[in-house]
Amino acid sequence: MPPGNLCGHGSHHTLPERVIVLEEQKDTRYSSGYSSQFDLRRGLGVFMARKKRSKKAQNTAAEIQGRVSDLRRYNAAYRAGKPVIGDVDYDSLIEELRALDPANPWLDQVEPELLRGAKVKHGTPMLSTEKAYGLDKLEDWVERVEKAAGEIELSEVEFKVTPKLDGLAGKDTGGVLATRGNGRIGTDISAVFEKGLVAIGGRNQGAGEIVVLQDWFDAHASDEFDHPRNMCVGIIGADEVSAKGQQALDEGAIRFVPYTTLDTWRGDRTELLETIDEITENLREKSAYALDGMVAEATDSALRKRMGATSHHNRWQIAIKQRGETTTTTVEEVLWQTGRTGNVAPVLRVTPVELSGATIGRITAHHAGMVRDRGLGEGAKIQIIRSGEVIPKLEEVLEEAPKVVLPTDCPSCGTELDWINDFLNCPNGTGCPAQVESGLRHWFKILGTADSWRPKTIARMVAGGYETLEQLYALTEEEILALNFGEGQTKNLLAALETSQTDLVEDARFLAAFGIKDLGIGDSRKLLAAFPLAGLKTLTAEQLEAVKGFGEVTSQSITRGLGVRWPTIAHMLKLGFNLEITPLAETLAEVSSPVAGKRVLFTGTMTEASRDDMKKQARALGAKVASGVTKSLDLLVIGEKPSASKVKKAEEAGIEVLTEPDYLAYLGS
Repeated sequence: MPPGNLCGHGSHHTLPERVIVLEEQKDTRYSSGYSSQFDLRRGLGVFMARKKRSKKAQNTAAEIQGRVSDLRRYNAAYRAGKPVIGDVDYDSLIEELRALDPANPWLDQVEPELLRGAKVKHGTPMLSTEKAYGLDKLEDWVERVEKAAGEIELSEVEFKVTPKLDGLAGKDTGGVLATRGNGRIGTDISAVFEKGLVAIGGRNQGAGEIVVLQDWFDAHASDEFDHPRNMCVGIIGADEVSAKGQQALDEGAIRFVPYTTLDTWRGDRTELLETIDEITENLREKSAYALDGMVAEATDSALRKRMGATSHHNRWQIAIKQRGETTTTTVEEVLWQTGRTGNVAPVLRVTPVELSGATIGRITAHHAGMVRDRGLGEGAKIQIIRSGEVIPKLEEVLEEAPKVVLPTDCPSCGTELDWINDFLNCPNGTGCPAQVESGLRHWFKILGTADSWRPKTIARMVAGGYETLEQLYALTEEEILALNFGEGQTKNLLAALETSQTDLVEDARFLAAFGIKDLGIGDSRKLLAAFPLAGLKTLTAEQLEAVKGFGEVTSQSITRGLGVRWPTIAHMLKLGFNLEITPLAETLAEVSSPVAGKRVLFTGTMTEASRDDMKKQARALGAKVASGVTKSLDLLVIGEKPSASKVKKAEEAGIEVLTEPDYLAYLGS
């Protein structure tokens, strides 16, 4: 026991060893039988030691309660699709709690979810997974597995590695799809199949995850959600699905992926430990969804039974996670930018830092809700991460800003902003210079003339009073020169306008270039396969909703946008753009070709024609052109330097693979 100050300032005595014993005896410190000054000191020592121990216990209890409170709050935010702390730091808090209170109930449960709905008891518990950050933790787990294997005299241990999907976990028993919940009891979310959830491999495939196609997310939703998982949680947990969520469902981008359908690696201990980085890279390349590491497990059923499980995780299984490169920095300013649809997006200007070989000075904050909820503003201390991704992202807010300031007016036009979910939105539309400029940039980007019509050029045009496509396509050389453009640039701008009219352009690309909400190139293609372009003026939401792939919300959004933009569309059509018309589905039904009705995917560089031309030809012959390898794919056509992962995945799934010459011969047949 350390020295104690028993006799006032400056006098120190070391308590005898028997004081420790006295602390365990009945408390008599208030009795009147002290026979000597030492007894008085000893009694006071006992009192002070007990007081110190009591205070320490109170402090520890408070610390434990604080840890649990933090974990509960962080878990609730994560389950709601709005995480406020990264996985690494969350796991660190778990370990801190384990050190403080090894028997704490929070450590022996699957963190609860907050979904409403009928509850379903899982026949077999859906447990969480133990985590390994780093090779040493993985080696420790392998040693435990092999020790258990020795106990049942299993001479060879096979390990399996599977991608760890970063979605919403659940189990499909055929009749019911239920979330993982607390591991024993989940929430019935079967109704999501009626909304458009795709079941990979069919129903009744057991445990898996609800995820969104990464390519679809990057193209359509990354500006609204900071992670694909957040989008999935929003779709499952919302009483009414958002327009973007419904679009994803309509287009088959939201999927329940059973674990049994995933690509796997199998091998022994040595291969696992020596090539885990290569294994991870190969499996990650094959995945069409966001991943949260890998899961390694022993495959032998007797070994699994021997190792068993805790109430939290299976001992024969472990998640292999990587700590991405992180660094800390300070927010110097929050910049607000108005986009094409009117959403005012925040960008964090931070103190420049080096991360993964790049100097980072700006970080996206996605939407105003994130700035508000996470205390982002001047002076906030943040941690950013770059884990195999080109674009760094906000990982954690270490210290909130003293003051968070949200704009009330559009930074471009001054119009009062509206809240739409987590977004601040400018309703001014065509009266907002930023929205006008962004819309014009979108037009030239989609039509392929963005090299001539750059952002600064468009900004100067808008400032000069030329704000619409009608005005730009009516420009004369004199009018452009009057805006202080040089003669050479003036000729280039006029030439680009002419080229956009004379070069052959797919009508779906032409329609998508107008920037109508929820109407990208893919949706434009589906729309024009059902209705001719000239007839879209009178298209109703009910007519569009009857077309497969368009839901109620997106149908209303698209037809509303068509009504607003139709005068411009009609004007541009009169200018005589050289459009390649999408064949109507009813016409394609009469097409007789080897690929009619089949799903075809092209990969690699084609020699006889460009890949885009090959796709157009396939559509004209009645085929459906796919964007990735799925079990519904009928044919993979490979050119030079094709995607090795797509070829391998197609071959493993038994999908027909043809080289370009063989494909052309196949068409000729």
